[in-house]
Amino acid sequence: MPPPLADRIALVTGASRGIGYATALALAKAGAHIVALARTVGGLEELDDAIKALGGSATLVPLDLKDYAGIDRLGPALHERFGRLDVLVGNAGILGALSPLDHVETKVWDDIMAVNVTANWRLIRALDRLLRSSDAGRVVFVSSGVAALALAYWGPYAVSKAALEVLARTYAAETATTNVRVNIFTPGPIRTRMRAQAFPGEDPATLETPDRPAQKIVDLCLPSMQESGKLYAYPKGRFVDFRPPS
Repeated sequence: MPPPLADRIALVTGASRGIGYATALALAKAGAHIVALARTVGGLEELDDAIKALGGSATLVPLDLKDYAGIDRLGPALHERFGRLDVLVGNAGILGALSPLDHVETKVWDDIMAVNVTANWRLIRALDRLLRSSDAGRVVFVSSGVAALALAYWGPYAVSKAALEVLARTYAAETATTNVRVNIFTPGPIRTRMRAQAFPGEDPATLETPDRPAQKIVDLCLPSMQESGKLYAYPKGRFVDFRPPS
């Protein structure tokens, strides 16, 4: 029996480490050809070696997501090579500084919004036609539980993730009559570099590694997944409802 994502093309952003790396590897195990996008060339090469060790294949795309022209070039390049895109996992994100809103430097705010929000819109803009060309296009955007909270000092990051969730739900609504399904994934506390940056005093040995949440992301990318516009909260192990409008 072939693996569930055999002959599928899957693009993962932030694929050089953490949840992105683990997700790319899990998608490769499921049979997909991986288009791995990240800034860190060394991490991409390590991922490529790991995927090859599984008998899989990958296309490496060293790219800073603030390079919007580079994202725009990605669509035509993938169209020329593959003619479609079956899976998009928008995982890349930056935390920025945790500080009071009036102390946040404008460059820090702009960088967070550029990577966490605008880059994902640019990916939709560049890749929508390719996703619609798939018989089962699947999109997963990785968010955070803080998007639903208003925690002191987390403003820029939380605002960016809340915006990302509305972006994803809007895209889900706009593709409701197509073969594309769009969902949001919140991983909870996972042993990643970003988590260590946010909680420097935390013992990483107490946290789950990215492998298990990555497998759940793969489940959301399967052709059999029919939910769309939903948020899957990994810590709860289920889809959860968004707050209803007041």
